[in-house]
Amino acid sequence: MEKVRQSLSRKSDTAGAIAYALSHWRALTRYADDGLLEIDNSAAERALRAVSIGRKNYLFFGADSGGERAASFYTLIGTAKLCGLDPLFYLRPVTAQIADHPINRIGELLLWNIALTLQSKTAEAA
Repeated sequence: MEKVRQSLSRKSDTAGAIAYALSHWRALTRYADDGLLEIDNSAAERALRAVSIGRKNYLFFGADSGGERAASFYTLIGTAKLCGLDPLFYLRPVTAQIADHPINRIGELLLWNIALTLQSKTAEAA
């Protein structure tokens, strides 16, 4: 690539592409050496899309506390998706029982614990 770049005009698109590839060579070779690495960050960008959209919506909550509550729900929804749970499937029973649930056992209602419970129930049923 160095050899080809030297034969091109510095202002050509091809020379620019080669210069870009060479400046990111370490990342490129790391990706080629490790098949577990993603070629792009599209998954991360999709995951953050709700945050970006929410940022615009937070302006219209009327108070900081409303924005904080909305951010909490966005976090719960995103975490539920990461745990492989349908957010409504998680939030309906939790919101129905959280008021009566003992505070010293609140960990039982955490998303990952609910996901583990559901996995073990699914395994038992199979």
